[in-house]
Amino acid sequence: MKKIFDFTHFKGDLFGGITAGIVALPLALAFGVSSGLGPSAGLYGAIFVSFFAALFGGTNTQISGPTAPMTAVSMVVIAGMIAAFDGDVSKALPAILTVFLLAGLIQVGLGFIGIGKYIKYIPYPVVSGFMTAIGVIILVTQILPSVGYYPKEDVEFVNQFKPYAEEIILENILKEEAEEGILVLEDFKETVSRAQKITTTQIDKESQTLAAKEASGVIGTLKVLPRALTTVNWLEFILAIGTIIIIYGFKKITTKIPSTLVALIVMSGIAIGFNLNYRPIEEIPSGLPLPNFEIFTQFSISSISPYIFTALTLALLGAIDSLLTSVVADNMTKTKHKPNKELIGQGIGNSIGAIFGGIPGAGATIRTVVNINAGGKTRLSGMTAGVILFIVLLALGPIASKIPAAVLAGILITVGIGVMDYKGLKAIPDMPRAEVVIMLIVLVLSSVWNLVYAVGIGLVIASIMFMKKIGDVTAEHSSIESFDRSKAWPDEVDFPENLKDKVFIKHIRGPLFFGSTSYFQQLINQIPDSTTTIIIRMGRMQYIDQSGLYALEDVLVDLVKGGKKVLLVKIINQPRYMMESIDIIPDLIPEDQIFENFTDCLAWVKEDIKNGNLKLE
Repeated sequence: MKKIFDFTHFKGDLFGGITAGIVALPLALAFGVSSGLGPSAGLYGAIFVSFFAALFGGTNTQISGPTAPMTAVSMVVIAGMIAAFDGDVSKALPAILTVFLLAGLIQVGLGFIGIGKYIKYIPYPVVSGFMTAIGVIILVTQILPSVGYYPKEDVEFVNQFKPYAEEIILENILKEEAEEGILVLEDFKETVSRAQKITTTQIDKESQTLAAKEASGVIGTLKVLPRALTTVNWLEFILAIGTIIIIYGFKKITTKIPSTLVALIVMSGIAIGFNLNYRPIEEIPSGLPLPNFEIFTQFSISSISPYIFTALTLALLGAIDSLLTSVVADNMTKTKHKPNKELIGQGIGNSIGAIFGGIPGAGATIRTVVNINAGGKTRLSGMTAGVILFIVLLALGPIASKIPAAVLAGILITVGIGVMDYKGLKAIPDMPRAEVVIMLIVLVLSSVWNLVYAVGIGLVIASIMFMKKIGDVTAEHSSIESFDRSKAWPDEVDFPENLKDKVFIKHIRGPLFFGSTSYFQQLINQIPDSTTTIIIRMGRMQYIDQSGLYALEDVLVDLVKGGKKVLLVKIINQPRYMMESIDIIPDLIPEDQIFENFTDCLAWVKEDIKNGNLKLE
C-alpha cells in the first residue's frame, strides 16, 4: 500500500514550509487588501488553499495561495458585486464567496474529466498579455493608497455624486414597489412617503459608493490621479517608498531572507515604534475563522447564474497559474506532477477557502521556489506553510492589524512590477505580427475594460488566427495533385505510360479539415474529361474532421454520378472510421475499390483493362 505521507524528508519539509509561510504572510495580507475584502480574506485564502491544495494536489513541492492574477480577477468580481449590492460588503459577501466556491468546484470537475493535460495549449500571447495587464492593474491601482488618497474620504469628490445617489435611491424604491406589487400611479402617496424617508446618511453612503466605483480600476485611477497628487499624504508616501526601496535593496544584500518580509517588519516597526499618525489596514479578526453558512442558505444557482462565466474564468486562470508553477517545480526537482490531480487539489482548497471567507488562490511560483530551495520535497511542506499562517492568525492577528496600509501598497507595487511578462514584451519586435496583435489586444482590454472578457476575446482571436494559419500551411504543404512522373511516389515510378490519360492519380498529404476543404473541392475541376478512373492515395492523410468528411463525400458523389470509378489507397484508421460512419464506405465506394497499397490497386486497374471495363483507346 502506498504511503499517504512521506516523513523521510520531514526536516526539509518543515523548514521549507516555515520559510514559504513566512514569505506568503505579507503577500496574503496585501492581496486581501487589494481584493477589497480585507487582509483577513487574504490570510484565510492562504491558509486553506495552501493546506488542502498540498494535501490533495498532484505536485509535491507546490505552495499555493492568493496570487497576483487570481487577486486581480477576484478584485473585479468583488467590486462589481459590491456595487450591485449598493456598496454593502456584508450583503454582497455571501454572493461573492458563492462565486469563489463555484470556481473551486469547477476546478475539481475539470480535474475529474481530465482537462489538466490540455491547459498547456493556451496560446502564449494570451498568457503574456494577461500577465502584463495584471501587473499594470496592480501597479496603477496601488498608486492612490501609496499616496494616502482614498476617494470615499474626499468630501469634495464625493459631493459630486450626490445628485446621482438620490436618483439611484429613488430608482431602488420604485424597484422595491414593483416587486411588492404596488402600482405606483394608483398609490403615489406610498412612493412619496418612502422618498421623504431618505436620509442624508443614505445619500452620503451611496455617494461614497459611486465615488469609489468611479475611481476604481486603471481608468478610474488615472481619472482621479491629478486630484490625488494635489493632496498627497507624505507620511503614507514615505512608508510606501521606503517599503519599495527595502524590497529591492535588501535582495542585493542577501536572498536567503525574504526582502518582502524584512520591508514589512522594518517599515511597520518604524510606524508603530514612533507612534506615527498612519493609516492601518483593516482589523484582522482574532480567533478561529468561521464558515459562512449564508453561502448555502441565501443564494441558489439561479441567483449566481450571471457569474458562472466569471467563476469558470477564475477556475481556468487558477488552473493555468497552478500548472505553470507545477512545471517550474518539476524542472527544479526532476519530478513529474499529476495535472488532473493538481486541479482537484486546487479546487478543494479554493472551495474550502471560500466557505471560510478566503479569496481564491493558485500555485505560487515564488513561494514554491523558496520551498524547494529551503529543502521542501513532499506535500508536507505545503501543509506546513498553511499551518504556519494559521498560527500567525491566532497569535499575531492583533499585531498584524497595525500594519500600515501604505506598506502593503508598496509591497503590491513591487508585485505588479514583477509579474509583468518582460520576456514577451522584449520579443515584440521579433514576434509574428498576428501574435503581437493578440498580446496587445489582451493587454489593453484587460487593463482598461474587463479581465474576463479580454481573455475570452484573446482566445477566440488566437484560435481563429491559428486555424487560418494551419489551413494555409496545410494548403501549402498538403497537396492534392494529379500524377506527374517527376513528382511520383516511389511505387509509382513504373506506372504504365499508356494509362496516364485514362487514370488520374491524386495524392492527399496532411489532414483534411475545415481549413483546407476549399482546396480539396477543386479536385473535380482538375480532372480531364478523358479520365475514367481516379486513384486517390490517402496514406499520408492522418486526420479528417467533419467539414473535411462532407467535402470528401460531395466530391466522391459527383465523381460517381459522372460515371467515374474511384479507387482509394491506404486509408488510415481515423479517416476510415469517419468515412464508414456516414456510409461513404461501402455504399459509395465499395470494399473491392479500396486497397492497402498502390501495387494491388494497379493490379486491379490492369485486370479492369483485361476485362474490357477500361478501354485505352
